[in-house]
Amino acid sequence: MSKFERVFVTGYAQISALGSTWAEFDDALRHSRSGAVSNLIDLEGIDQVNVPLCPSVFETKGLVAPSKVPMDRCTAMALKTGQDAIAHAQLDLDQVDHERLGIFWGSGMAGAANFDVSCRSVYVDHKRIRPTNVVTTMPNAPAAEISLLTHAHGPSLTYSCACASSAVAIGEALLALRMGRVDVAIVGGSESMLTPCVVAGWQALRVLASLESESAQTACRPFDTKRTGFALGEGAAALIIETEAHARKRGAHLQAELSGYGTNCDGNHMTNPHWEGQVRAMRQALNDAGLSAHDIGYINAHGTATQAGDVAEARSVSEVFGERGVPISSTKGLHGHLLGAGGAMELLISIRALQSGLMPSSANCDELDPEMTLDLIQGSSRKNANLKHVMSNSFAFGGTNAVLIASAVS
Repeated sequence: MSKFERVFVTGYAQISALGSTWAEFDDALRHSRSGAVSNLIDLEGIDQVNVPLCPSVFETKGLVAPSKVPMDRCTAMALKTGQDAIAHAQLDLDQVDHERLGIFWGSGMAGAANFDVSCRSVYVDHKRIRPTNVVTTMPNAPAAEISLLTHAHGPSLTYSCACASSAVAIGEALLALRMGRVDVAIVGGSESMLTPCVVAGWQALRVLASLESESAQTACRPFDTKRTGFALGEGAAALIIETEAHARKRGAHLQAELSGYGTNCDGNHMTNPHWEGQVRAMRQALNDAGLSAHDIGYINAHGTATQAGDVAEARSVSEVFGERGVPISSTKGLHGHLLGAGGAMELLISIRALQSGLMPSSANCDELDPEMTLDLIQGSSRKNANLKHVMSNSFAFGGTNAVLIASAVS
């Protein structure tokens, strides 16, 4: 384990297709209830795309940005989860050294919804766009608004590494706290790209699940023999992480320890993941946490239900943990692929499993691909009252791999 100070999660919040309350969220995970719906996207008479999407239950009405600038939906979700995480952590910002308060946020395409609307305004409706369009669309808008909300004067950093964005943001914040650069950080990720142009782009890439023989709720089938891709989702997850000294001094409730982080790049292909890079990232995280493979009790897999992605991850997990060596599941069949927000959401789900002892199942997997030697949790949640350490994998386009480990408070 690192010689640096331990870091703990003291609060968290989420927005997703799984409900607006923790009771709804946990119940959806426990019973594998998907938030996916069928959506017919009309591309201005060029084409119609029918795909499964996982829209969140979030309403932006009444939410005003600290900057007073109109917010992209991605930024609005970041602001809301940031506020809720602060409340959950019972963090009194008046008692925080604002020069030692950092914001570390991740998003793959922040501002995508606003950019789509702006393009329509210019090229279809031939209208002027707002003078605030740039600051509404810029990728660091979510982190900037949270910084304005909290008066954070420490680092305010945005990470854009496709599907690993928020996992990298959380991991880099962990390093910053360990190194003494900050005492407390607001971390996480947000994504909202359920707009015609963006959805059409993902559909053209042929990675979205087919609805030809499936309902929207069962279309995303990670690790299944009949998998055809993922359901595109939207959402956000925010966590408050603090050094042990800072958290204990203010009497914070310690939710979990953020104990390990590993990141690297495949350096191999833009869209096809390489199992060896994933192996290195998982082993790096284990080494960082001072743990062995057998210490991990559950893995929340990246598990996108794509042909190449699931095969690579199954091979890498078996290489590190042995064949059927650790319970594993992908929850993307429930909340959808949240892209840049996925790492934060799936770490949060892993922490909820750590706290409850209930590991969620891999939704919609009726028949595990025989090429994979995984201890895949199928059907219903699996109980493990002695869960001590959990791992969350995020493997992105561009080859960026990020692995996080959370541990029970001891």
